[in-house]
Amino acid sequence: MPHHRYRPYQQRVDVPAPAPETPEAPERSWPGARIERAPLWVPVDLRDGNQALAEPMDTERKRRFFDLLVSMGFKEIEVGYPSASRTDFAFVRHLAERAARGELPDDVTVVVFTPARTELIDRTFESIEGLPRAVVHLYIPTSPVWRDVVLGRSRSEVYGVVEEAAAHMARLADARPHADIRFQFAPETFNLTEPDYVLEVCDGLTELWDASPDRPVTHNLPATVEIATPNVYADQIEYMHRHLARRDSVILSVHPHNDRGTGVACAELAVLAGAQRVEGCLFGNGERTGNVDLVTLALNLYAQGVDPMVDFSDIDAVRDVVEHCNRLPVHPRHPYAGDLVHTAFSGTHQDAISKGFAHHARRAAELGVPEREAPWDVPYLPIDPADIGRSYEAVIRVNSQSGKGGMAYLLQTRYGLDLPRAMRPDFSRVVQEATDDSGQEATAKELYELFRATYVVPGQDGEVALSSWTTDRAPEDGAHRFVCTLQVGERAGDFEGTGNGPLSAFVDALAAAGITVGILDYAEHAVTEGGGSEAVAYVRCRVGDVERWGAGLDTSVLTASVQAVLAAVNRAGAAQ
Repeated sequence: MPHHRYRPYQQRVDVPAPAPETPEAPERSWPGARIERAPLWVPVDLRDGNQALAEPMDTERKRRFFDLLVSMGFKEIEVGYPSASRTDFAFVRHLAERAARGELPDDVTVVVFTPARTELIDRTFESIEGLPRAVVHLYIPTSPVWRDVVLGRSRSEVYGVVEEAAAHMARLADARPHADIRFQFAPETFNLTEPDYVLEVCDGLTELWDASPDRPVTHNLPATVEIATPNVYADQIEYMHRHLARRDSVILSVHPHNDRGTGVACAELAVLAGAQRVEGCLFGNGERTGNVDLVTLALNLYAQGVDPMVDFSDIDAVRDVVEHCNRLPVHPRHPYAGDLVHTAFSGTHQDAISKGFAHHARRAAELGVPEREAPWDVPYLPIDPADIGRSYEAVIRVNSQSGKGGMAYLLQTRYGLDLPRAMRPDFSRVVQEATDDSGQEATAKELYELFRATYVVPGQDGEVALSSWTTDRAPEDGAHRFVCTLQVGERAGDFEGTGNGPLSAFVDALAAAGITVGILDYAEHAVTEGGGSEAVAYVRCRVGDVERWGAGLDTSVLTASVQAVLAAVNRAGAAQ
């Protein structure tokens, strides 16, 4: 591959290290910073995301998406590029009409996007007529390649175009004193632009628009096309953060794309470096490889104990709307929202998660709080799936890679069967053989049916069967007696056994029939499901030279135990 055709970022743009604020201060402060509060999230799905769709949204889809964003708690929403299409213009007018009817929340501000051309700025202001609040977002490419190749203008000429456009915006806003219109500027391809030039342009607009703390301007610094590792972008942002004029009158915003797959990291490091606002899309839609994903960013903060200030408590409902409006699916492995992100197939992962759930339940009980309120610390699950509206059913799923812990967890949580620890490896081998043969995942229902077929059915329908049986206890010595009619293959007979318990008496009766059985392990517990209650018994028996597990299910503990022994006997017989 001709790698020599490409230049490293150092040869494309000068990235000065942020100068220390004092001689004692570090060169850059962002590596030691912490994010302790959420920035202002600004979704651009209806503009940047929409322009990347093969089939752009119509007004109805845009309306549905906008209403979703409002319901989630977003306070600034970029809604379109009204000078670029009739659909976008019509949607902004639709919002203005809703505002006139009092249908837009007072704390939500609409953002509209415009290039630095006066006739298109006029069209943009036309679209927002009647909106009580709006941000007009002005942009122009500023990097050398775009200036030379796309615009054919020098640095000073590009600055002149921006200055003229910004002054025109100010005049149009002054002519609408009834509306709260604020300004935003984006030097497109900021991350490829000379830092001194970006600073000159931004500071010039801050002065022209007469920014103040109570009426700040927004300077939005995009990584339009990623060119370097996220630390480089962080240095660029910190440089601007330290050098922007009227810093208390500027909202420093970032707009990372994901060309190198590091959009989330770029945004997080930019916030550490001084950014106060982040533009992106839900689930990372956008041009090429997409805009930074606001879902991942917000829930990353949530996983650190920081309130993201937006509501993802029903993430599947959010995903449904986004998939419908974008006509694009969310990947099954997408962080937090994909179908498989809380799912473990690996046996070691399943075992750790199962133990983590048990530990979490115990800890909640010790603290005297509901499990939903107890501190979360479960292996392999960064957040509690229930916090974003997910159930635990999909957390552990079984295929040929799964281990005994996952199968046991599913049988216990879905069917109330708490397999003895010593039995789990045996069932694991059964499941692995079945999934190896099918090459497919086994559902919880399929696991249950496999368990019944392997361990329970042989006790009810096998070579050795009980036609009838009774048990009693001698009053003089307390010994138990088991009397039964036993069918062994083609022959049947009546047999009797005694022992210190009914199960040992049954084993003695089997010995009288010529079947030598030793019980090595025994467990039983109640199973409550669907309003009914029954018992399950598990036994591991040595039958001749073979060891086998069996299980029984019945409303009677003794009947379940007898069935379990018979199941082990029949399974052992089939193996000999």
